[in-house]
Amino acid sequence: MAEKMDVDASNGEKQDEHVAPPTPELTIINNFALLNAAVDAFDSRFTLRALRSISTLRKSSGFAEAIVIATRIAYPSATNRGRHILEELLPKAPAAASNGAKLKDAIEEQTNPEIWSYLGVLVQVHLYDTEQYEKGADFSEAFVERIRKWNRRTLDQIGAKAYFYYALFHENLDPLPPSKQSPVIDIRSTLLAALRSAVLRKDSDTHAAVTVLLLRNYISTADITQADLLVAQSQFPTSASNNQVCRYLYYLGRIRAIQLAYTQAHEHLESATRKSPTTGPAAGFYQQATKLQIVVQLLMGDIPERSLFRQTSLEAALAPYFKLVQAVRVGDLQAFLKCVSANDGQFRKDGTYTLILRLRQNVIKTGVRMLSLSYSRIALRDICTRLGVDSEESAEYITAKAIRDGVIEASLDHQNGHMVTAPQKDAYSTTEPSEAFHARISALLSMRDECVMAMRYPMNKHRQEIAEAAKARERERELAKEIIDGEGDGDDGDDGGFEGM
Repeated sequence: MAEKMDVDASNGEKQDEHVAPPTPELTIINNFALLNAAVDAFDSRFTLRALRSISTLRKSSGFAEAIVIATRIAYPSATNRGRHILEELLPKAPAAASNGAKLKDAIEEQTNPEIWSYLGVLVQVHLYDTEQYEKGADFSEAFVERIRKWNRRTLDQIGAKAYFYYALFHENLDPLPPSKQSPVIDIRSTLLAALRSAVLRKDSDTHAAVTVLLLRNYISTADITQADLLVAQSQFPTSASNNQVCRYLYYLGRIRAIQLAYTQAHEHLESATRKSPTTGPAAGFYQQATKLQIVVQLLMGDIPERSLFRQTSLEAALAPYFKLVQAVRVGDLQAFLKCVSANDGQFRKDGTYTLILRLRQNVIKTGVRMLSLSYSRIALRDICTRLGVDSEESAEYITAKAIRDGVIEASLDHQNGHMVTAPQKDAYSTTEPSEAFHARISALLSMRDECVMAMRYPMNKHRQEIAEAAKARERERELAKEIIDGEGDGDDGDDGGFEGM
């Protein structure tokens, strides 16, 4: 019997293995049903399920042809201008010149906003994957404007995705950022208008997406002051998705790091890395946020833990930063300068080069700290030799500044030319352990509160419960009425029988 069950199980597994996965066009058509369900139930979870399949669809062969097939099924009429404008942007479609006015006319004629907008996002994905940036930018101009005019809450998540690709197309047009003639500067008015509309309509999805895109836009052209004003004069929605929150915290951390607010920058970047997935498509973001966090930690005077560089998803990406940390940790100025020159291209690509240049003073301070821990008394001439400083006057200035900043606890003996280190205190006799414990508890409590706030519930569920309760009360009244009527009929029958007897 057991052998028979094993055979049946293995046959079932073999049968499951031979089941072919759905074709791209079938997946898109199935997503039409999800979009219709989202409209009928006013539930955004169905729209999310449809949008999640894009990452799988774009990797499949025949993605563009699948969009054409799905478009023709959704709009059978060959004269439909909405169908025509989608098809002409894809292969095997009639060759025709597209322009903004024609796009707007085609979009105005559309009668099914959710399905057409979903197909429009698929067209954006195809144009971006095939590097047709100019055509994608022309299409997206009218596409996002039409979505904003529709003003339908069932289009919020699709609109957020459309604005993302709208900004991405313009980022890849020449001249590229950080040039002040880059097309990314021209789209700021459109993004700001979308932000105003999203705030007024309480569209949290578009609000979060456009805020992140504006911060990315300002940072790409080094307009840090404008990015800071946007953060100060706007409020990021608390109901935003986790992906948008991670991006927002990352850009906020970059802004604060440039403004020398390293403590705030470290808090934002630490939250971003904690919320971010560490594997899969998000691994690149996790690596980038961790690189910036390491540099900020070094600027704060802290040394990252060695276990951070041993993570599988970070080991190769953080190799240059590991050498940088080693140089800063021991206060070796020559090793630091050598590491910066050897990895100059990588640091510039990561956008951390200017911040790393600020570490030179920190390397010297760290060297002074190491010397203060190793010696109770050391000559300024020896400090010059060990730190690679030009003169004793420079060494004296560096040591005095480190004492004033609280980096070391020491004093200078000017007559003899010595630095005298104060005796070390027991760390457990201070408030440092309790402060570290309090910081960890606060981080865990805030994470718990954010998880509770991120929980999603079906929209208008209370209305359904009220309607069901009203129906239940109506059934109870009908049942009570039937019972009363039945008892009345029984009493009349008994009385009649008694009189007959």
